[in-house]
Amino acid sequence: MKILVLHGPNLNMLGTREPEIYGSLTLDDINAALSQLAFDLGIEIECFQTNSEGRLVDRIQSAAGLFDGILINPAAYTHTSVAIRDAIAAAALPAVEVHLSNIHSREKFRTKSYIAPMAIGQICGFGADSYLLGLRAIFNHIKK
Repeated sequence: MKILVLHGPNLNMLGTREPEIYGSLTLDDINAALSQLAFDLGIEIECFQTNSEGRLVDRIQSAAGLFDGILINPAAYTHTSVAIRDAIAAAALPAVEVHLSNIHSREKFRTKSYIAPMAIGQICGFGADSYLLGLRAIFNHIKK
């Protein structure tokens, strides 16, 4: 089993960007924890971060046939990107949407997700654990 892990815009700034909201772990810390969990589960992951909407769309489109599922934190694109939503639909792979913060308890504009209707589920509000819970969720979904 191989899972594509996608990190959206500004997640490369984790650890220094608003730590009171996003925590003090860096993206490298999160990727290391994901890699350890993937090893424990006996699966492969590939992690990719970009600030570009188009590059996220390209990665999602190219995932079909190479990956069994997608774990995605679209970050700010969650609330704005029909293109990412459509790419997930077109790839026809199971996807889990994750967020470090609870997007439903934040600013009103952050409560709408264009991605959630295309995902098998959404996990948010648990900090870096959201990613680990998401990886377990997609693993269990595909394994069935």
